[in-house]
Amino acid sequence: MKPIDLVIKIGSMALIQKDDGTLDFNVFQRLGDDLRPGMALVTSGATEIGRLDFIRRTGTELNGEPEQDKTDYAAQGQIILMDTYRRFVRPEYGIRQVLVEHTHFNDPQKREHILRLFMRAAEQGCIPIINYNDPVSDEENRKLELASRRLSGPVVECVDNDETAAVIASLVGARTLILLTTTEGIYLNLSDPATLVRDVAAADIAALRVKVEALKTHCEGASRTGANGARAKLDYALRAAENGSHVIIGHARHHIQSLLDGSVPCTHIGVEA
Repeated sequence: MKPIDLVIKIGSMALIQKDDGTLDFNVFQRLGDDLRPGMALVTSGATEIGRLDFIRRTGTELNGEPEQDKTDYAAQGQIILMDTYRRFVRPEYGIRQVLVEHTHFNDPQKREHILRLFMRAAEQGCIPIINYNDPVSDEENRKLELASRRLSGPVVECVDNDETAAVIASLVGARTLILLTTTEGIYLNLSDPATLVRDVAAADIAALRVKVEALKTHCEGASRTGANGARAKLDYALRAAENGSHVIIGHARHHIQSLLDGSVPCTHIGVEA
């Protein structure tokens, strides 16, 4: 079967124009033009897009229990998110919504089912667009399930879509994982563009771990409440690299090919070939 060789993840804030809180259609169009069968897209955005849509329609935000509000926003935003991708992905390609939860990656049979779904999509000229299934994921139940599974060994949590993307890259054996964000990559000093770290490379995984741990000491902050920031992004990038993927962290304003060939500023992480 045709492999999925490239996994792309895009964050919520990369899909939204910060100044006016509307969808950034330029990003959707650029990404839609770039997507091809043999790629898989992991997308955030449903919760924030749903929140903005609710505000636009009602003039107010939800003010209930935070996890419940997140659930409601995600359910409202998911359909907008997928409809927008369908508008911009090339019409000759199908897109297939895949909503996943941590349980799909911690159970061998479910993991195999998801893998075959991805591989069939590549073979059939379709592009999987993946998001964590927030509308039906109850936080307390999730914690209980994960605690039970930890008794048998390590577990996948899927605490955010960076982790989900790293897990999927490992599942499909992707050569490359691209994490699209609102910066050009990882900086030694976020306020100084000249400190962009373009390459984090080493001869083996052990040496790469040392370099990534050192780089994490320069990372602080996150793009939004609930996000885990550059430090967590590096953790998940390292996890993908440990499983054989080359990782690129770059700005969503760039075309995929430009990030792949290094013609635009970005951060590359991986073991030297």
